[in-house]
Amino acid sequence: MCAPLTLALTLSLVASGLPATSANAQLADSVSLSAPQEEPEAAREAVPAQLAEQSGDDFYCRERRLGEWFYCEKPKAKPSEQRAQQPTQSSADQLAAISKQLEEMKARAILQPTTENVSAYIAFQREQLNRASSFADMWRRTIWQNPELDYTLQRPVNQLGKRTWLDNRTADKNRVLASISKRYGVFYFYSSACAACEVFGPIMRSVSDRFGLTVMAVSLDGGPSKAFPNFTVDTGQYRAMGMQGQQVPALVLFDTQTKRPMPIGYGVMAADEVMDRIFTLTSVEPGSDF
Repeated sequence: MCAPLTLALTLSLVASGLPATSANAQLADSVSLSAPQEEPEAAREAVPAQLAEQSGDDFYCRERRLGEWFYCEKPKAKPSEQRAQQPTQSSADQLAAISKQLEEMKARAILQPTTENVSAYIAFQREQLNRASSFADMWRRTIWQNPELDYTLQRPVNQLGKRTWLDNRTADKNRVLASISKRYGVFYFYSSACAACEVFGPIMRSVSDRFGLTVMAVSLDGGPSKAFPNFTVDTGQYRAMGMQGQQVPALVLFDTQTKRPMPIGYGVMAADEVMDRIFTLTSVEPGSDF
């Protein structure tokens, strides 16, 4: 395929008036110029390592080394992109870092109370107070707009709401306590040598008379009770009710249906407090009041 081309080139040069020998010389020069120069072995070995990682056509990427402009090399990430690729710090870590920095600036201002240190601490502290204020404001706005998150609808805090809630609560309590004696009874543990029991005995008698609640007085030392002359002596009832030690006075509510004791409390209590605790133990779901 090269012979006809060489022959045609020679004939064209001869036709132009050049001697054949000159034509042949120029032909040789042109051939030598157009022939690809072989790269020395050492130069080929010195190809940068990054070219070995180039992708694409070998001729354009490896031999001609066109680089990233012809998609032979992947473009280098910009500094902003490199920062974006780095893992971000969690919100909890950011908050901990702020608290640590605030404590450090406070300590520096106390140990080195210069104008610069104190001013820097005040400015940083005010920045965090502003952040906390924004959070508190957004908290209340969110509660206003989402009634399922507003606990004050269950337990009001304003005066009018609290009064209404207490009135409803009193009505519910009176209704429950009016029939409490049909299912529950109370064990009243006391000691004849206990001064607090002398005070608490009459209180429990008034509760029993008011609500028709059965109260079983149990003496731990065998001594009598002025408020409950029909007492019984403890023969293991105290421990059977799940009580520990010998603390008196003590009250235990007993469910006659489930046979389950529920300690009410120890020490001297007012009659209303006793009934509030009985109402809570029998009619209020744990956690609903808080």
